Amino acid sequence: MTKALLPTLAAGLAGACALLPAGASAAGGGDARGTDAAGHGLDPFVLLGLALIFAVAKIGGEVFERLNQPAVLGELMAGMAVGALALAGVGGVEALRTHAVIGALAELGVIILLFEVGLESNITEMLEVGWSSLLVAILGVVVPFFLGWGVSYYFMPAEPTLVHVFIGATLCATSVGITARVLRDMGRLQTREARIVLGAAVIDDVMGLLILAVVSGAIRASAAGQALAVSDVARIAGASVAFLVGAIAVGHFVVPHLFRGAGRFRSSGMLLALSLAFCFLLAWAAAAVGLAPIVGAFAAGLVLDEAHFEVFSAGGERGLHDLLAPVSAMLVPVFFVLMGMKVDLSAFARWELLGFAAVLTAAAVVGKQVCSLGVLERGVNRLSVGLGMIPRGEVGLIFAGIGAALTLPDASGAPQPVIGPATFGAVVIMVIVTTLVTPPALKWSLQRTPAEPDPAHDEAVTEVGEDGARRTER
Repeated sequence: MTKALLPTLAAGLAGACALLPAGASAAGGGDARGTDAAGHGLDPFVLLGLALIFAVAKIGGEVFERLNQPAVLGELMAGMAVGALALAGVGGVEALRTHAVIGALAELGVIILLFEVGLESNITEMLEVGWSSLLVAILGVVVPFFLGWGVSYYFMPAEPTLVHVFIGATLCATSVGITARVLRDMGRLQTREARIVLGAAVIDDVMGLLILAVVSGAIRASAAGQALAVSDVARIAGASVAFLVGAIAVGHFVVPHLFRGAGRFRSSGMLLALSLAFCFLLAWAAAAVGLAPIVGAFAAGLVLDEAHFEVFSAGGERGLHDLLAPVSAMLVPVFFVLMGMKVDLSAFARWELLGFAAVLTAAAVVGKQVCSLGVLERGVNRLSVGLGMIPRGEVGLIFAGIGAALTLPDASGAPQPVIGPATFGAVVIMVIVTTLVTPPALKWSLQRTPAEPDPAHDEAVTEVGEDGARRTER
């Protein structure tokens, strides 16, 4: 069945892309309004492009899920397949790749995705995971960061230092959903290895976003021609930490009263609307203070807790995760397909790029293996901890996408993207490989040791779903 889907996918891609008008780039430069005779406010090309994106995303996700791989990889590969059709002369692909409306929907998708990641994270669990998770997280950020910096400098010595720093930042984060699924399938969620990995992955996300905020701020300052001092870096870092702490503090004191009051309204959809409004508000606030909007979205999810939704549950309202699922299913694939479309496959013909991708992937794997040295307890399978931290998944793609949007002046003063098309392709290869190798490698490692539950959490049972969502029952 899976093999039969592949030619269907290929035929569908060719047929759908053939419908894309070759001259559709008129709206792709940023004008979201069409110029058709009927005077429609929305360019019909957007509708055709979204139809294509939704179709290939679901077909690609289906193929990869049947191969026991994350659907996100199928969406990414489907986007790469659409982008490859441009090399065959299929018109309209470039216009779809650069269209302002499609890009805005993709940005909304990544904001929703980080909001979901924040919802799946728990501040209390982050404080309870212990010193091992904290040390694993710190090593899992610091070591890959400097390894990525070094690899980038070796292969691209002429690039500015901030480019190498940003590439190092793309190696910092960990995608917890992939590891969580393997641990759940093997019945190992309550082992000490699982507790350490899941706790460290959440801390990794927070630290990675802080690094992203600092590096992005430094790049913007440099692009504006401002000299960047150590005090500026400290100011950006302080602003990032202050924003997260402030958002959590406000959420702790304000959000419960806000949701309790809103729970008195009887109109349907109040929980979803209020939650999204809170997410977008914090995303705007993050952008207003010079941070990436995804930092605010993550903070919004981190602030919200199941306890805030009890008044809605009592009134028969479904949980926020269930309500958010259709919104996420519509917008998030747009981001991953668009990221795949932006991969320049023609650059893969260059051996030096493939060498860069291979060494960058090796640095990503080795960096997370080193982090297992942070495990302090005896009797813990350190190899499994290191392997569980390897996948970069959607977080690495988010970092790369932001890097592709940031610019730095070249020798002539012309702005150039921090993550160019060739480098973006190398990062995508790293993301794909680290995501694919983790499940079989982690299963092999865990099978070498018997499952021993963590006695410190016998009474607190945390279930992690396929999406990485955590629900604790006592």
